[in-house]
Amino acid sequence: MGERPTLPTSRAAYPPRPVRVLLIVGAVVAIALVTGGVVTAGRDGDRAPAAGPAPATQLAAAPLDSARSVTTARTAPSSPGELALQLQALLGQHTVLAADMMRGRLRNDPDLAQAANSALGRNTDAMGKLVAGAFGSQAAGQFTPLWSNHVTALFNYSRGLADGDSGVQSQAKVSITRFENDLAGFFVTAAQGRLPRAAAVAAVTTHIEHLIGQADAYAAKDWTRADQLYRQGFAHAFELGKALASTLLPPAGATVLGTPGWRLRSALTQLLGEHVELVVGAMRAGVTDSPDFTAAAAAVNGNTTDLAGAVDTLFGPAAARRFQSLWADHIDLLVGYAAAVAKGDDSRRSAIGGELDAFETQLAGFLNTATGDRIASAALAKALQSHDTMLRQQVDAFVAKDYATAHDVAYTTYQEMFGLARQLADAFGLKVASRLPVGAADTGRGGTAPVIGGR
Repeated sequence: MGERPTLPTSRAAYPPRPVRVLLIVGAVVAIALVTGGVVTAGRDGDRAPAAGPAPATQLAAAPLDSARSVTTARTAPSSPGELALQLQALLGQHTVLAADMMRGRLRNDPDLAQAANSALGRNTDAMGKLVAGAFGSQAAGQFTPLWSNHVTALFNYSRGLADGDSGVQSQAKVSITRFENDLAGFFVTAAQGRLPRAAAVAAVTTHIEHLIGQADAYAAKDWTRADQLYRQGFAHAFELGKALASTLLPPAGATVLGTPGWRLRSALTQLLGEHVELVVGAMRAGVTDSPDFTAAAAAVNGNTTDLAGAVDTLFGPAAARRFQSLWADHIDLLVGYAAAVAKGDDSRRSAIGGELDAFETQLAGFLNTATGDRIASAALAKALQSHDTMLRQQVDAFVAKDYATAHDVAYTTYQEMFGLARQLADAFGLKVASRLPVGAADTGRGGTAPVIGGR
């Protein structure tokens, strides 16, 4: 395969871009969350042997197939590119679900923590099915217990942190270290010499450091640092997914990961998926008048800036400014909806629904024009409407303390971005995709992407 790839161990810094304040802190009111008994997690199970799956030689280099749910892959993905994209999306989702679960435990919101843990189980099951489809059931049988024990150890760490029990924290760290070595060994064996063990251990360790670091910062009420690590962890997960795929796939199949079409779809999946997770967090922080709301708003702003940077790279600064204005209005409306829910203002909730309809039509028209009529405005507007409806539904359920439904809807909303990214990448076309700076993990963060407002 040539040079051995370097797995990501940190998120590169990128220059900030001016962006208007999207969220109004004073627009939210407090709603009390139920507190109660302590959620208990299962004990560390028996460790699976650190053996890897058979190589995915059955996957031949092929164009990416049509969009599919990242959680229903029971058979081998139809192309190497699809396997890599699903791995990225699931790793990213795992990272934010794990962080949410840890924060729920730190806030002593047991019902929320339990719901987050259930969503993590769903994600773990999806990853196991992906491994089984690509590498066989034996590989999945080795991988899934490792991953499940990793989740349990993270919960136990947050439990010790919340209770001030250093013994529980230390024991959890021992389990986590064991996981790092076992999982790294699994991937090293699977890569058949294409992945150095030191690189595998470093990458897995960084993933853990992001999760533990954000929990430590959250417990210390350093909301800004916690959300910075939250975003870094998500970005690292996507980089990790690509790097792992490049070593697990046979060399001929891995070449698709360097093509413009695949890189564009990967970047859009990352940016849109992060948008979902950050907006969900900001809306929930808003309706509870949480002290971390301002930091959550800043994180949403950062993602909006990155999305605008992507548009700048692909379509130029004028298009980026138009997009940023539309998208910022979109975020304002969603957070305004959360505030209306918190106040019980049904009239405002209804009015925001109409305003979102107007946004969806405007953004669909903008993208249709930007792509030279290569994307159907009506179909895209419908997809955006579904997206906004689900974001509203999850906060409705959250306020009603139906945390299981809130997490289920948020989980599905994230999944929808996988398909939307494919639709947009296809509509943008290879000529536009080729404008991505080579080597950038995502558009708008480095490379040749100009700074919006800096021209």
